[in-house]
Amino acid sequence: MTHVSARRGAVYVSVAATAWGTGGAAGSLLFETGGLGPVGVSLWRYLLGAAFLLLLANGRTAARTAARTAARISGGARAAGGLGGHLNGRVLVVGAGMAVYQTAYFAAIAHSGVAVATVVTMGATPVFTALGSRFLLRERLGRVALVALAVALAGLVLLTAETVAQARMSSVAGIAFALASAAGYAGVTLYSRRHRDGDPQAMAIGGFVVGAACLAPFALAEGVVPEVTWTSVALLVYLGAVPTALAYGLFFRALTALRATTVSIISLGEAVGAALLGVVLFGERLTPLAWSGCVLLLAAVAVLAARAEAA
Repeated sequence: MTHVSARRGAVYVSVAATAWGTGGAAGSLLFETGGLGPVGVSLWRYLLGAAFLLLLANGRTAARTAARTAARISGGARAAGGLGGHLNGRVLVVGAGMAVYQTAYFAAIAHSGVAVATVVTMGATPVFTALGSRFLLRERLGRVALVALAVALAGLVLLTAETVAQARMSSVAGIAFALASAAGYAGVTLYSRRHRDGDPQAMAIGGFVVGAACLAPFALAEGVVPEVTWTSVALLVYLGAVPTALAYGLFFRALTALRATTVSIISLGEAVGAALLGVVLFGERLTPLAWSGCVLLLAAVAVLAARAEAA
């Protein structure tokens, strides 16, 4: 496995966060144009994400990874070395966690809208991760990281305050789903950081396949076949390629170099990407308060990325 420096890891997380910033909008559009529910969107996202990563992987190694992962899921494989001899049961834990937090996030969107789901999930994730990192991984949170976390959360509040105030807040279930998504994401981040000695790409591929297997029975009950239109197909391909294959591939690689809390804070840059996407593509307008939030978020991410330390 190629060593990743702390600085490069910070760049990887920043790119991943930018890609993730478009995922919620793509999923929301698929609810409308593809006739899919939260579980169906998550299933297709993971299947296509695994397919794209396999296309980018190195030939026979990727094929063996996929075959061994599929064999474990079906119960047809024995325990002789899998996923490069490093992952074994770890990929099952990561895949199940990914299935939980991804579906919970899209369920939160369906119940409370993109604004509330994104704010609650993104705001709670670094807090859960910081607590878990301190008590489970014994990673100390330095002054720079503490200040960056506080500034980033303040920026998130400023950026989304007006949007959340205008959003439909009637669904307690939506907020509960968002908190479940944050807890699941934090759990996957902490677990992957703890077991960072494996192949990041194999972990991502295996996680997608396991996550898809976990979701398949529920997706079949909900409805898994999308309405085939040019729009729905383009959205599915985009969702699988950019916010999934690209973003998670970089995310797992970054976790080999950076502390879990550092990764989660830099990931908050996703909110800025989503806001700017709305301005550029959908003609949305940001208030001066929201722009101030963008500046605070970017400042926190930039400082933390520039001072990222390997751990």
